[in-house]
Formats: sequence, structure tokens, C-alpha cells
Amino acid sequence: MFDHISFGVTDIARSRVFYDAALAPLGLTRLVNVTEGTSTNSAYGKGGQPRLWICQDPADRPKPSEGMHLAFVAPDRPAVDSFHRAALANGGRDNGAPGIRSHYHPNYYAAFALDPDGHHIEAVCHAPGRFEDQFKN
Repeated sequence: MFDHISFGVTDIARSRVFYDAALAPLGLTRLVNVTEGTSTNSAYGKGGQPRLWICQDPADRPKPSEGMHLAFVAPDRPAVDSFHRAALANGGRDNGAPGIRSHYHPNYYAAFALDPDGHHIEAVCHAPGRFEDQFKN
């Protein structure tokens, strides 16, 4: 449905540290860095396809979108756990520890973080976990 998503950040260097670390467990890497005039941008994706752009333009002074929520597909539950640890270790804030969210469906395993600007970021795995994982929560 979407080709790409972009949103503003207030400190591109700080945001790169966060997204480089938090998206790595999900198989996403920084593919592009572009500076045009006063705007500095970085794009993340895989397979050479930049899908998520973070942008800083001091002339524009973007503000985080309170209602924005980005959910990334995780290949498995350990990747969700790694995403959450990396996000918190690199400038993010906890917004929901890894675990089952059965109110969505029985296998909805997700973790939530706020990036350095307060954007809501999630990693989710829909696949069933190991039998032992069903008894974690």
C-alpha cells in the first residue's frame, strides 16, 4: 500500500543512533543519507528499498506527531525482544515491554518504545511462539 513513510526528527544524529540499533534486529538498515539545502535525511529498509525516512530541517522545526504509530514486522519473538532492548539502550523510552497482547489475537507478540522525539514505535511478531513462551505472562 505504501511506498515509503517520512517524518521529522529534531536531531538527526541522535535519531540515527536510535534507528540504526532498534531496526537492526528486524533486518532493517540505514541505506541512504541525503543532504539537500538545510534538510538532512536518512532512509531505512532492506533489499535496497528505502521505506522509512527520518528528516531534519532546522528551518522547518518538526514536532513529533502524538498520534503517529509505526509498527514493524519482526521475523520472530527474539527479534521483538532485541528491538526493545536496543531501543531503550539507544535513547528510546519504554512504552510497553515485550509480551503477548491477546486482546489483538493469541499470537500478537509485541514491544513498544518511544523514539528520542516521542514517536510511537512498535515491533510485532504474529507467528506462534515456542510452547514454553505461552506461559511467560
